[in-house]
Amino acid sequence: MSRIDKRFAECKAAGRPALVTYVMAGDPDLATSQAIMECLPQAGSDIIEFGMPFSDPMADGVAIQLGGQRALAGGMTLRGVLGMVEDFRRKDETTPIVLMGYYNPIYIFGVDKFIAAALDAGVDGLIVVDLPPEEDDELCIPALKAGLNFIRLTTPTTDDKRLPAVLKNTSGFVYYVSMNGVTGAVIKSRGAVGEAVERIKTHTDLPVAVGFGIKTAEDAAEIGKHADGIVVGTVLVDAVAKTLVDGKATEKTVAAVRDLVADLASGVKRARG
Repeated sequence: MSRIDKRFAECKAAGRPALVTYVMAGDPDLATSQAIMECLPQAGSDIIEFGMPFSDPMADGVAIQLGGQRALAGGMTLRGVLGMVEDFRRKDETTPIVLMGYYNPIYIFGVDKFIAAALDAGVDGLIVVDLPPEEDDELCIPALKAGLNFIRLTTPTTDDKRLPAVLKNTSGFVYYVSMNGVTGAVIKSRGAVGEAVERIKTHTDLPVAVGFGIKTAEDAAEIGKHADGIVVGTVLVDAVAKTLVDGKATEKTVAAVRDLVADLASGVKRARG
């Protein structure tokens, strides 16, 4: 059983959805980002999505784009991201880590080399936004064969005809994007999200986590009535940005993220109450 499988099973046994938190690796600097990453489990995060900064993101809203730019400006690289995971694993061997980003940096790094390095560092899964099922031979299949989970995105436009192709080589969990568009927007209908989760569940036994548009503990509690996981990212990256002075971290930076995650965790815990 993978770390991801085990964590979703633990959350299910506890009668609540998992809290999946996204932060950008290297934002605003290496040391602060490492501290943020390490505080997440203590604050209530069940699974960490770690953003791989990329210069030309296609699915990220403004907040995450800016977080990526800050990380790149600070010198963060894909090798640096893996190094951060490796450092994290020296203190935490149980929290699942999913790298999320785009294929170009992985392609430049070298697919086989990247997969081996990710496994050595302690990565559990990948979300690669711009690789559709038709390109599974590029990265998905090699990653699965090596033992990495490959998590796929589904959206409101992924109909029942398309869904089997999307789910075919998906493992770990299914990431349901609650709206069309980029990260950071507002969910228009929580009821529609619940219906979409139930529809996806008729096609797979994998946990279904919902992301995009979840900003508050109330959002987490409401969406968590239906979802197996709640993914929160934009508000966390934005929390980092709001504490910076002249682009630099302050004593408030780590605490702002930690406190927000703790609040979101309280919402997750009452989702099924």
